[in-house]
Amino acid sequence: MSMFERLFATLNETGVRYVVVGGMAVVMHGHARLTADVDPVVDLAPGPARRIVDALTELGLSPSAPVKATDFADPSIRESWITEKGMVVFPMIDPSNPMRAVDLFARHPVDFDALWCRADVIDLNGVGVRVASIDDLIAMKRDAGRPLDLDDVDHLERIRARRSKDPSQ
Repeated sequence: MSMFERLFATLNETGVRYVVVGGMAVVMHGHARLTADVDPVVDLAPGPARRIVDALTELGLSPSAPVKATDFADPSIRESWITEKGMVVFPMIDPSNPMRAVDLFARHPVDFDALWCRADVIDLNGVGVRVASIDDLIAMKRDAGRPLDLDDVDHLERIRARRSKDPSQ
């Protein structure tokens, strides 16, 4: 099992709702490009958030900042990180393997329930992964506006156009 399959299988085992966005979602929709991390938007209620960080910790990941992983599950601590430190994501990394990195969104970039409902479940070698819809990815990447994000938008629009002509893709 690859590191990503194990990661997603572990996330699924927590029972916590998550949706993969970012570069990994672009790749899973069919645009081959390099990406160094996984960016899930997760249920930020204290219980689910705690289960996510506990699961990631069990996989060997730890916060890249000098904080306790479990603090992510505390809404007041997380909000202070957002307002005082400008945190957008909570990065967790595997110190022994820099290719294993997960950036948990500290705040939902879009309405989470809507993102969850519109997401696609994509099979990754027998592991179902909930991935943001192409339309949601395009909107999020346009909002980010970085050159790589705008390049992703171009590729995602082409994938969407191909799929509208041939839904089997």
